[in-house]
Amino acid sequence: MIHIFDYQDNHYIYDTGSGALHMTDKETADYLRAKEGQDIRLDLSSDKIKEIEGDIAELVKQQLLYKEEVTVYPPKSSEIKALCLHICHDCNLRCRYCFADEGAYHSVREKMSLETAKAAIDFLLKNSGRRKVLEVDFFGGEPLMNFDVVKETVYYAKAEAAKLGKKFLFTTTTNALLLNEETVKFMNEEMENVVLSLDGRKEIHDAVRKTVNGKGSFDVVLEKIKQFVSLRGDKHFYVRGTFTARNLDFDKDVLFLADNGFDSISMEPVVTDIPDLQIKEEDLPAVKEGYDRLCDAYLKRYAEGKGFNFFHFNIDLEGGPCLSKRVSACGAGNEYFSVTPNGDIYPCHQFAGDKDFLMGNVFEGKLNGQIREKFASSCLFTRKGCENCFAKFICSGGCNANNYHYNHDVNVPYEMTCEMMKKRIECAMHILAQKKLSEQA
Repeated sequence: MIHIFDYQDNHYIYDTGSGALHMTDKETADYLRAKEGQDIRLDLSSDKIKEIEGDIAELVKQQLLYKEEVTVYPPKSSEIKALCLHICHDCNLRCRYCFADEGAYHSVREKMSLETAKAAIDFLLKNSGRRKVLEVDFFGGEPLMNFDVVKETVYYAKAEAAKLGKKFLFTTTTNALLLNEETVKFMNEEMENVVLSLDGRKEIHDAVRKTVNGKGSFDVVLEKIKQFVSLRGDKHFYVRGTFTARNLDFDKDVLFLADNGFDSISMEPVVTDIPDLQIKEEDLPAVKEGYDRLCDAYLKRYAEGKGFNFFHFNIDLEGGPCLSKRVSACGAGNEYFSVTPNGDIYPCHQFAGDKDFLMGNVFEGKLNGQIREKFASSCLFTRKGCENCFAKFICSGGCNANNYHYNHDVNVPYEMTCEMMKKRIECAMHILAQKKLSEQA
């Protein structure tokens, strides 16, 4: 399958089988559109057609165009590689769009005990098989509200892993309110990655991310994140925002974050059914225009030596992730699980609290085989409607949780996410091509 698209005055052909991206002229793009059955009027001379067909034949010969797509389902490993520890089902913010019920997960507000955290680490080590590198994400609510348990869990995990010749990589997701000298020092020493939540401009952030007493959190959060980043050095972090129907001009928020010195940024579309925040189908044109503006600004800043890393514009068509991983899709419910404060195990953090997806408990050490098989058998080739989508080997069929929560089936992609994903991928491909051109100049 090929995908032909235009970006401004540039014309691109993406071959899904090979992953090759070609920049071409309008005549070739239109010729291929006609060849693909699109209703387009061609006004080409016989010599031009002969030239185009020769170029196409050469690319086909090199397996860079119309290459046969992989159709074999790679078996998934049963070795567990990662856990998301819900170290605290409580939060010091009351964000309106929070999928986790403002940290409570539609249950009681509680913190994970050190005993439970250690049991989770033991469960992971016992079921990790031959894997040498394991991952733990400290999640909430707000994980720094249970900081002592975070610290002791890290120390315990490192000591137990060393006995088995294994290694842990730790991540923390925080709203930044509890960052101080002690927490920053610990995270800079122990955390492979830190995700810090900030939605962008003050009026945008404060409208939805309020403290328990109803006040905006922007001023405190911005300064604390700046202090953290100044001490982070070359270790990984990114500032993660959420945009809603209230700020469809989210590109301004991304640039605001970049202007404040944050060079690693993610801005995710909200997943909610709250009427004034939910992104609806009629909002898609505005969302796509936002990505276009951001794409242009991104390239302009890159050319000026002021580039930054925007998560959704990162794409590697030549390297990883490997094709097998792209086909396998998300490892939730099979290689990756979340653990709630009482030790209950769920496929991922977005399923936590849904008793239909309760898979076991770390103190018992067993997993519900039927639920696990549901996720283990799910892959790109079981996703309905993905077979004719150019983005399939890049997005892998979308998020299991979003698919389920909107369509009641992990194998039925959420169309709103699909539309935004396809737009971001086209922007990312354009950026990739323009960067290569600038390197060759």
